[in-house]
Amino acid sequence: MAIRALCVAMVAVSIGWGFQKTAAKGTSTLEARLFGSWSLPSEAMRVISPGSAGTVVAVVWQRQEAAGVARVAEARSTVRIERKPIRMIQDPYPTLSAVAVDMERNEVVATDENLFQILAYGREANTPPRAAMTEPQWRIAGDRTGIEFICGVYLDVPKGDIYAIYGDVPGLMHVFSREKQGNVPPVRELRTGGDLRGRGLAVDEEHQEILLVSQHNSAVAAYHKQAAGDDAPIRLLQGDRTGLANPHGIALDRRNDLIFITNHGQASTRSTTGVDLSRLKPNIPLGGKLAVPGSGRFLPPSISVHRRAATGNESPLRVIQGSRTQLNWPAGIIVDERRGELFVANDTGNSVLVFRADAAGDVAPIRVLKGRDTALASPVGLFLDTKNDELWVANYGNHALTVYSPSAEGNTAPRRIIRTAPPASEALMIGNPGAVAYDTKRGQILVPN
Repeated sequence: MAIRALCVAMVAVSIGWGFQKTAAKGTSTLEARLFGSWSLPSEAMRVISPGSAGTVVAVVWQRQEAAGVARVAEARSTVRIERKPIRMIQDPYPTLSAVAVDMERNEVVATDENLFQILAYGREANTPPRAAMTEPQWRIAGDRTGIEFICGVYLDVPKGDIYAIYGDVPGLMHVFSREKQGNVPPVRELRTGGDLRGRGLAVDEEHQEILLVSQHNSAVAAYHKQAAGDDAPIRLLQGDRTGLANPHGIALDRRNDLIFITNHGQASTRSTTGVDLSRLKPNIPLGGKLAVPGSGRFLPPSISVHRRAATGNESPLRVIQGSRTQLNWPAGIIVDERRGELFVANDTGNSVLVFRADAAGDVAPIRVLKGRDTALASPVGLFLDTKNDELWVANYGNHALTVYSPSAEGNTAPRRIIRTAPPASEALMIGNPGAVAYDTKRGQILVPN
C-alpha cells in the first residue's frame, strides 16, 4: 500500500531526545525527555529536509543544550529549556481535517488539526485565484477551548451545538455552542479515556446516540447523546471477528439501520487471559497493554458494514476489500441514502471513490473523482449537503475545502474552493509528532507521527 512518505512494518529509531510537548504556539520553553532507542509501530514516517516550512516537527537547539537534556533525561527526569530554538519547522496555516455544513444558517464549519481551531465560512465563499486566502466568519480557538489535534466534527443544527473529537491525545469529546465563539470553554465534556481516543464520529439523532471510532484499538463505542463527564459507553464493538483494523471514518445509513466503517488495515489481537475482569471498565476498548505478542498483522484497506447496534465481537454483514476497490488509507465516509451510494475520502489515493451502498467484496467504484484539476490533496473529510446537492471535501494536503456536484467524476474541477493559505503554501500534513531522528547520509529529518 502506498503512503505519503515512508511507512515500515517495524522500525527501530535511535534518537537522543524527543518532545513531551511541541512548541506549537511560539513558546520558547519546552520540556524534553530522552526516549533512547525504541521501536515504532506501523505509522507514517514523514521525511522532511532541514529548514522546510510546515507543522511543528522539530525544534533545534545548540548542541550543548541538547547534550544537557540527554544528561538530565538519563536520570529519568525532566529539564526545561528556556533558550529560544535556532530554527523551527512549523506550518503557520490551518490544516483541514473535517467538514460539515449548517444547511439552515448557510455556513460551512471546518476543523483545523494544525492550529487547533474550529473555523466557519459562508457556504458560498469562493477564494479568488490570486487572493491569499479566505478569512473565516468566526472561529473557536484558544487555550480555554481545550482543542487539540481536532479530527472530527458534527453539527447539531437545531440546537446550534458543535461536537468535536481529537486524535492522539487523552480521550475527550467536546460540545461547543455556536453562540459562544472565540476563546471559550466547551459547554460539555465527555472524558472517553486514553483507550478510546475518537478518530471517527457519527451522531444518530433517531436513537439519540453518539458513535465513536477508536483507531488505535480497532473498536466502536456507543454513548447516549447527552453523555458527559465520566459516563460509560452503552455498548462496544471490538474483536478479531469484527474486521475492524485501524478504523478511521464512520457513516450512518439510517434507512437500512447500518454503519459503514473505513479501515486502514492494521490490527492486533487482544486477550484478557490472566486479567482481573472486575478491574476493566464496562464497554471501554481493550487497550494495547492487552495485545497478544506477535498478533500484529497488516490487512488490505477495507470498508466494513455492520448493524448499527452491533456489539461485542460481532462479524460485519459484508466487507468491501481488494485491489479493484482502489482503497488506500480510506478516511471520511458518507452514505447518500437518496441515490444509494457510498462516498469515501481516499487519503493517500488523492481521490474520492463512489461505490454502490450495497457493494461487497473486491468491487470497483462506480466512479472516481481524481486528477490535477480536482484540487484534491490527501482528502480526509467529507460532507454531503443534501439541501444544495453539493459534496464537500476537507483536504489535509493543501489547506483547502473543495466543493463538487455529487455526480462529479474523473478530473473534474471543483465548483468552489475555500483556501486557508496562499496557493503556493505547502501543507506538510504532520500531526502529533512523537520523536525525531536525523539521517546523516541523506541530510533528512525523519518524523514519526
